[in-house]
Amino acid sequence: MPALITRLAAELRTDSPAVATPTPRLSWTVESDRPGWRQAWSELRRGDELVRREGDDSVLVAWPFAAMAAGERTEVRVRAGSTDGDETEWSEPLAVWAAFAAEWVAKPIALADPERPAQPVLLRTVFRVDAPLRSATLHWSALGAADATLNGEPVDDLVLTPGWTSYRERLVYETSDVTSLVREGENALGISLAGAWYTEEYHVLTEPRRFYGDQPRALAQLRLEFEDGSVRTVATGEGWRASGTGPIVDSGIYAGEHVDARRAVPRWDRPGFDDSTWAAASVIHEPLPALEARMAPPVREIERMPVLAVSRTGSGRILLDFGQNIVGRLRLRVQGPAGTVITIRHAEVLEGSFDDGAELALRPLRRASATDSFTLAGGESEVFEPSFTFHGFRYADIEGWPGEFEPDAVEAVVLGSDLRRTGWFEASDPLLERFHENVVWTLRGNYLAVPQDCPQRDERLGWTGDTQLFAPTAEFLYDCHAFLRSWLRDLALEQRRLNGLVPLFAPDVVPGFSDRGPVAAWGDAIAIVPRVLADSSGDASVLAEFYPGMRAWSDLVLSHVDDEGLWTSGRQLADWLDPNAPPNAPSRGRTDTDIVATAYLVRTLRLTSDIARGLGHHADADRFEAAAEASRRAFVAAFVTASGRMMCDTQTAYALTIAFDLVEDPQLRRRLGDRLAFVVRRDGYRIATGLVGTAVVAQALTATGHVDAAERLLFQTEAPSWLYPVTVGATTVWERWDGLTPDGSLNPGAMVSFNHVALGSVAAWLHADVAGLSAAAPGYRLVRIAPHPLARLGRASARHETPYGPAESGWERVDGTVRVHAVIPPNTTGLIELPDGRRFEVGSGSHSWTIDQPDAAPPCRPVTLDSSMAELADDAEAHRAFFAALAARPNRFLAGAVTANALYTPGRSIRDALVFADRATLDAVSDALASGPHSKGTA
Repeated sequence: MPALITRLAAELRTDSPAVATPTPRLSWTVESDRPGWRQAWSELRRGDELVRREGDDSVLVAWPFAAMAAGERTEVRVRAGSTDGDETEWSEPLAVWAAFAAEWVAKPIALADPERPAQPVLLRTVFRVDAPLRSATLHWSALGAADATLNGEPVDDLVLTPGWTSYRERLVYETSDVTSLVREGENALGISLAGAWYTEEYHVLTEPRRFYGDQPRALAQLRLEFEDGSVRTVATGEGWRASGTGPIVDSGIYAGEHVDARRAVPRWDRPGFDDSTWAAASVIHEPLPALEARMAPPVREIERMPVLAVSRTGSGRILLDFGQNIVGRLRLRVQGPAGTVITIRHAEVLEGSFDDGAELALRPLRRASATDSFTLAGGESEVFEPSFTFHGFRYADIEGWPGEFEPDAVEAVVLGSDLRRTGWFEASDPLLERFHENVVWTLRGNYLAVPQDCPQRDERLGWTGDTQLFAPTAEFLYDCHAFLRSWLRDLALEQRRLNGLVPLFAPDVVPGFSDRGPVAAWGDAIAIVPRVLADSSGDASVLAEFYPGMRAWSDLVLSHVDDEGLWTSGRQLADWLDPNAPPNAPSRGRTDTDIVATAYLVRTLRLTSDIARGLGHHADADRFEAAAEASRRAFVAAFVTASGRMMCDTQTAYALTIAFDLVEDPQLRRRLGDRLAFVVRRDGYRIATGLVGTAVVAQALTATGHVDAAERLLFQTEAPSWLYPVTVGATTVWERWDGLTPDGSLNPGAMVSFNHVALGSVAAWLHADVAGLSAAAPGYRLVRIAPHPLARLGRASARHETPYGPAESGWERVDGTVRVHAVIPPNTTGLIELPDGRRFEVGSGSHSWTIDQPDAAPPCRPVTLDSSMAELADDAEAHRAFFAALAARPNRFLAGAVTANALYTPGRSIRDALVFADRATLDAVSDALASGPHSKGTA
């Protein structure tokens, strides 16, 4: 089969031909069944322009044609030839649209005399078209969220437009081709507007307050280009009319939306409507923030989901279960008397049993009421769906439904930024696959306009720490480059406002909370996230764009370093949400804050130095490199003993030290790895890390030869663990390991989210280490295949749509062997690291290798009461039997006490752990240990 160009794309949008630059870089992928296909030349065609390029560049190739004018549309094709003489045909044409405005003449408009804060408003104007029209382009935005219509038809399928940016410094605008909607004669342009993020009352441990403004504003300009070459612009400003009495009565991101269909204004956005009773819109003459054409995919409806089950709450409301924790809202089809009010509340979990009068668990929402209500107009069947809010929920309850309820009258509308899926993972274990699917759903819900921490409570902020920890996972699963780059622009603007300090979240909407000094792991996002984006995409320009912020952050943190070179000052979140921390004191984990802060200091200084050197800033590079080495040495001197112990003997302390390469001596590093494995077993193969440690603990175990310990940690099903939530029905990743206890009760902490990205960061290890697929060079120009077959799995694989095409790595156990397979995209090279130690490179194509399965580990000794607690931890069957026997005893306190206090170490016997057990309990445990495969040493 001849080689084919299978994908041609222009930066950075993948959901639309629209680009935000006159010279978009181009990328293409090649499909070929010829092994080792390598590009030798390429040709790009635009109309009559033909440009030939020698070499193998096929990703982010500079635009070789004349720069496009604002609004210009064109088509581009490409073909390529290989080093062995194979040539592709011309690709299918790629439509490219310069979707940005040459200039802005529109003025923001708003309701002139609002009756209350954040009042929704309808805005309209009319214009005539009396000459043949060539094209019509609408540029539009809002300080708030807006839906635009032309002659009663939506101009696009976007939701919550224009999304959320740092409104005081930067405002994104949309561009829509509306040529087909313009009519000869009179036309009407309408905007439905609500406050959304602009008028929201934000708080994080403070009283709610509006940060940006009390009333939403909109701006739009319609560019009409006629066949005779003349141009006319219809723009917001004088002459627009406004009404605050539309069907949307109130709307808020946290509160929800109230729609009263009796207030509907028929044909308000169509020609011929009499708006004489409407007031003139207020024209705002204050300076606008910088206007920027959309770069990232917008928020859209992603899919719809039916009701899975229906029940009744104890208070009599209709209770709906959608079977999946999602982000979005409900769409209703209902008929009833005028004035009937239907109220919908949303929650992620229940208090009680679904089939036995459960109520929504509303406490985790805190001050977010997350309630929508609809007042019927009466008559024919009516359809209701909120326009300017969203909720995080699996369950909803409905009050006020008229007549008999039919489940197919309600569906859930899933919302999210319209990101392209690029990564997949499969394994033979259903629980593990479900966990990975939970990670995917968590990303889909939280990557909405900004990378949120959670989508349900009165927060939903772009936390920097969560984002940098999850970014490697996110970039593998979805094309998040433009999405995260857009967010980084807001982060950089907020940092500039704070003189180098990186806030805890962006946009930064809680003054005084995140500007009290630098916070390790959170502020480091300004360096870490651009590096992740550059490595996954091959786009070094992201490093140049955000290097000033990296430098400013590094200099600021260095000003806080003590005389030894350690970061020991300021407020730190440290290993946030360590499961050993008190429920309402999540920063009080077991790992010393100085260890976390100094470890991140060294990591970021090294990153900044490396980036500076690549950009040609050699003086900066030398300075940061020297500072990093000084702090690394100080870290080792202060926190690492010569015997390989950390002064803070926790999983996170060892994992950070190993993962960040803070110890250079190979023997000392090996001892640290051995101790990490010891500590993980001591903790019963349960997670004992917070957000920071969780992202690297499995990676650190693997890097030091303890894949077996990482595997036991991964497959643990008792809390705290990754799989425990799955065993109790989780369909997204939780904020806390024990958000729900085994008896179904809520964690008592003030922060309990059941859709939170950070703890899903382990999926990066599943992709790169378990399945074995990662980038060994920026943009996957060199693809690493380095799988680590886990004993509990029969197979595992990962697939990723790299910038050069699909890559795959996987393995399966067959007849006493392990078969490793890989797919290397054309125009790249594979770096192969097999489990038997072989290392070599291969060209593109499909490859497979068979290795002898390593000898099975010697059977465990039978576990008895006199066995050590370490032996109990090493034998999963015996461990389960032990706790099942304790749980069955009348003294329920004993099982909880043993769980909380057990240390799984050699020299500490099971009998010692049961020092307070009576004879009958000892006999019951002994009998349980004597039954099953573990009793014969075959576990």
